[in-house]
Amino acid sequence: MYQEVAFLAGSTDHQFTSFHFNPLENLHEISSKKGVFYKRGALVDRTAIINVGGIRYRIPWSTLEEFPLTRLGKLRSCSNAEEILDLCDDYDAHCNEFFFDRSPSAFRSIVTFLAAGKLRLLREMCALSFQEELLYWGVEEASLEWCCLRKLRLRQEEQRERLRLEEEEAELTSPQSCEEAPGLECPEEGRLDGCMHSLRDMVENPHSGIPGKIFACLSVVFVAITAVTLCVSTMPDLREEEERGECSQRCYNIFVLETVCVGWFSLEFLLRFIQTQSKCMFLRTPLNIIDVVAILPYYITLIVDSVSVSDRPAGSGNNYLEKVGLVLRVLRASRIFYVMRLARHSLGLQTLGLTVRRCTREFGLLLLFLCVAMALFSPLVFLAESEMGAKQEFTSIPGSYWWAIISMTTVGYGDMVPRSIPGQVVALSSILSGILLMAFPVTSIFHTFSRSYLELKVDSSTSQRLSMGLMSGLCLLPEVLQHLCAGNSVCGLVLPGVPAPFHPDAEQVHVLAHTPQHH
Repeated sequence: MYQEVAFLAGSTDHQFTSFHFNPLENLHEISSKKGVFYKRGALVDRTAIINVGGIRYRIPWSTLEEFPLTRLGKLRSCSNAEEILDLCDDYDAHCNEFFFDRSPSAFRSIVTFLAAGKLRLLREMCALSFQEELLYWGVEEASLEWCCLRKLRLRQEEQRERLRLEEEEAELTSPQSCEEAPGLECPEEGRLDGCMHSLRDMVENPHSGIPGKIFACLSVVFVAITAVTLCVSTMPDLREEEERGECSQRCYNIFVLETVCVGWFSLEFLLRFIQTQSKCMFLRTPLNIIDVVAILPYYITLIVDSVSVSDRPAGSGNNYLEKVGLVLRVLRASRIFYVMRLARHSLGLQTLGLTVRRCTREFGLLLLFLCVAMALFSPLVFLAESEMGAKQEFTSIPGSYWWAIISMTTVGYGDMVPRSIPGQVVALSSILSGILLMAFPVTSIFHTFSRSYLELKVDSSTSQRLSMGLMSGLCLLPEVLQHLCAGNSVCGLVLPGVPAPFHPDAEQVHVLAHTPQHH
């Protein structure tokens, strides 16, 4: 099958001229680095036949000369068959045809680039795979159209983020037993690795089995109990008792619930810390940092409470109690971080965190837009109200910043309202500007959130299927071992690594790998 592209050089000559490589007697007579194809251009055919994946293209040498750094352009400077075979998979000297075992669909875009100078991504091909094709053919990524280049950069960023997450997960879960002596059997370490693997599945993968699901459900229940106790502890009657230093039965019950929840969270954190292999990486993980910030205040509160009771200065009065109570209230308020633990079991919260990490640039743009608009509308509304307003609610330009932010975000608390007509015009302008400025980055953030949610959902489904497949394989393991011990075959498949005396009736199966020949 031919795909004629002779129009690249404006020629309509489709004649083929056979050319054979003959040993050159005086290679030193060629002063130029270019070889036979360039020196004998008048004698040989002016076109080359490029066969990519079974599709043949006729491309003029004059066109390839314009791209000397590409793989096809380097063919022109070859002086012998060995140099040609370094650039292509096979070569037919009789037909002047070069064979490449590459993607024909990607090469069509490259041919279009050679013809018209337009290089675009293919809709049906992965952007990263197309990047590999560009690297093979020696075409620079900068030659892509700006929209396609942006799409490629986005895919590269997602790939780097995915590789980073996989590396972190591998460092946290990679086994390290018997690494120093891989040839020796370590039954004790193997048993320990099995326990660690089971513990890892239970605390990290809820889909690994019933223990993992129970562990995840208990974590969610204790987080909910902590949130409820935090809300109940802020009731007015309980706060009055706390300020007076009294403790009723309800206050004691809340303390017991809080102690049980913190004990569970501490146990969970300890189990996660034990099962991980990289302790430093574990402590640098954001969710684990949140766990530490949420758990430590409880123990600090107990220490501060006990120290304040034993070392209370004489004659200090209520002043000392107020200071201690303030410290305790601040520490107890940090219990709100327990809610962030739901991110371990919520796909939506994980998507939110991944979106924030991927859209730092968009959030920066949003903040920049708001700051510029705030700096613009705050002086305007201050001048309008100070000159023509009946009530002086806008006392200064810094005091107008709050009004500008509230107006641009379309919240409108009503604590500061422009009364004059110029001030109302400025307010209307700030509201419309806020709507437009918020819409620009939010669109990109929304698309990133949708894409991140789809990726995490696919990863979760894949992990769940792998876990179910592993459990099924473990259930069938005794039967497989029985077959191995009986006949060294499983389901009629002869094991190739077992010697012939163990399976004398087995037929030898040969698998021939067929390599297509180009003639």
